[in-house]
Amino acid sequence: MAIPKTTPQADVDLSQRKGGGHHPALHQPLPERLRPRTLGEVVGQQQVLGAGMPLRLAFESGRPHSCILWGPPGVGKTTIARLMADAFDAQFIAISAVLGGVKDIREAVEKAEAARSGLMPQRTIVFVDEVHRFNKSQQDAFLPHVESGLFTFIGATTENPSFEVNSALLSRAAVYVLQSLTAEDLKQIVAKAQAVQAVPAMEDEALERLIAYADGDARRLLNTLETLAITAEQAQIGTITDAWLLQVLGERMRRYDKGGEQFYDTISALHKSVRGSDPDAALYWLVRMLDGGADPRYMARRIVRMAWEDIGLADPRALQIANDAAATYERLGSPEGELALAQAVIYLAMAPKSNAGYKAYNQMKALVKTEGTRPIPMHLRNAPTKMMKDLDWGKGYRYAHDEEGGFAAGEDYFPEGMDNPRFYQPVPRGLEIKIGEKLAHLQQLNAEAAEKRKP
Repeated sequence: MAIPKTTPQADVDLSQRKGGGHHPALHQPLPERLRPRTLGEVVGQQQVLGAGMPLRLAFESGRPHSCILWGPPGVGKTTIARLMADAFDAQFIAISAVLGGVKDIREAVEKAEAARSGLMPQRTIVFVDEVHRFNKSQQDAFLPHVESGLFTFIGATTENPSFEVNSALLSRAAVYVLQSLTAEDLKQIVAKAQAVQAVPAMEDEALERLIAYADGDARRLLNTLETLAITAEQAQIGTITDAWLLQVLGERMRRYDKGGEQFYDTISALHKSVRGSDPDAALYWLVRMLDGGADPRYMARRIVRMAWEDIGLADPRALQIANDAAATYERLGSPEGELALAQAVIYLAMAPKSNAGYKAYNQMKALVKTEGTRPIPMHLRNAPTKMMKDLDWGKGYRYAHDEEGGFAAGEDYFPEGMDNPRFYQPVPRGLEIKIGEKLAHLQQLNAEAAEKRKP
């Protein structure tokens, strides 16, 4: 979520308008007490909320429109939706896609109709948190009401809306990308929190560790600060030190800073253990990272990368298992989904290893960068029109399926004058043993065809 910063008195407090109203109370959690009441109080997200930026212009237009707010947790998605309702004097209806369903959608429609037909007609904004959790039929239920203008739809998601939001709904909503808060943003939030809560001063090392632990998430930061404030008051602590911070937070605190040297050293240890075919060591480093607070989705991405980089075509099943483990985590979440990641790591460690495809790809990238843009041979060009055919595009192409064995022996698929660099060299392990044998056989057929063409 986004948090207030010091702003000029000229900023209008949108929460005082009809349809809004978020009055802080002493019993409210710290994140709620610090929720911004004006756009000027929002920390971060200047790429969409700064002067002249798209979402800011939407606020200033006076005309609400449906949108998707895409970004990681704790960066301001709910806050922005609430501010939009306040700015347009709209009824705000929040639905959690994790807990809600069609019944909640139906109730939202009834409330929107009542607000529109009342003595003092009012707009409605329906905010759906974690919208990617709704299935296709649930998402489709919003379409007729968005199209009719009954309400403005705002969805919040941590997942790529291109994959997780129905194309029909996505086509009717602008997508705004929100970013993780920076270290400087989070330090502003700490300062603001210290002004409203009895949070003691913090040593620089403790503050840096706390910022790293928050990982760009203001909600996590504020909840942790609230815990520290209560504990420090009970223990009569005047200054929070790094040692005391680690003692109080215990298992909640990272054992390394994300983005720091130890984080990448641990990733390196995991990757090298998989590459070295040691399943127990690989499992140890995986669990160390998960226990230390690493995002399991990040770990899933790294596991998929390991499968492509170090196993490749020596065992294509490893690629499928890595992808399936990532998908399983998305479906089950923590902690159940982490078992899938663990078993994928064990499989990858025991699979036959090959970096032949990885090396060939990198070598070809380097070659293409140094080469000029060579013309595509005429026989390889596409000829969808008569004019192109008349210009000899596609002339002389040999359709491999019509050749003996389904292979056009002696055919050249590189630009004219360019030799085949033969970067891909299968290793004698796993499936690449068979691939190597097939490649050698095809190369022999090419050599025989070339010999026959000699005068």
